[in-house]
Amino acid sequence: MTFADAIIRLDAGLRKELPGPAAQARLAPVPRRAWPKDSAARIRDAAGLILVFPKEGTAPRVLPNRDQAHIILTVRADTLGRHGGQVSLPGGVVDPGETFEQAALREAHEEVALPLDEVRVMGALTPLEIPVSGFRLHPIVAWRPARPSLTAADGEVARILEIAIEDLMNPHHLVTNTRARDGLVLSAPAFQIAGVEIWGATAMVLAEFLALLGWPDAQRA
Repeated sequence: MTFADAIIRLDAGLRKELPGPAAQARLAPVPRRAWPKDSAARIRDAAGLILVFPKEGTAPRVLPNRDQAHIILTVRADTLGRHGGQVSLPGGVVDPGETFEQAALREAHEEVALPLDEVRVMGALTPLEIPVSGFRLHPIVAWRPARPSLTAADGEVARILEIAIEDLMNPHHLVTNTRARDGLVLSAPAFQIAGVEIWGATAMVLAEFLALLGWPDAQRA
């Protein structure tokens, strides 16, 4: 998918009613943990950034449209607790007085040194509650007109991934694996790309994002 096409589709999709939980559920682990009844006061807001940018295609099949739409993901450092080693959006906890947009941009700058001068925010996706860590994640969609120069933050980010949207939409990269977590055996849908598996909350957020771009798999709850 070209960068220009992705921006047009996202702009149109963000102006309408969002696909919401039905799209997120397409890539939700089964069974999915529920919030404890007394958890409302302990929920923390976090924000994550989905940055769309153009990058020249490398595969022969995309050469006629070289500027392919990509997004940035990170592999978290193994030392970062229960989510260490997992793939996530650049993002983190919302500080007091911050908007979700401000938090997503700040965290992306801190985690991958994203230059913010040319970043344009398009809108927000449906918030996603993550019971296992007590966060409510607010995904923010933005774009940048050129590929950014990035640097991973020591101790936080083990690897920066630049993932083509076209690869995420390719059904050959969608798998379902069995995982053990906190005594539960989960059936976990995932994207298998660039030598990593993108699953859990990150995959659920991307399912709604891809639904805005016309990904049919994201419509199947």
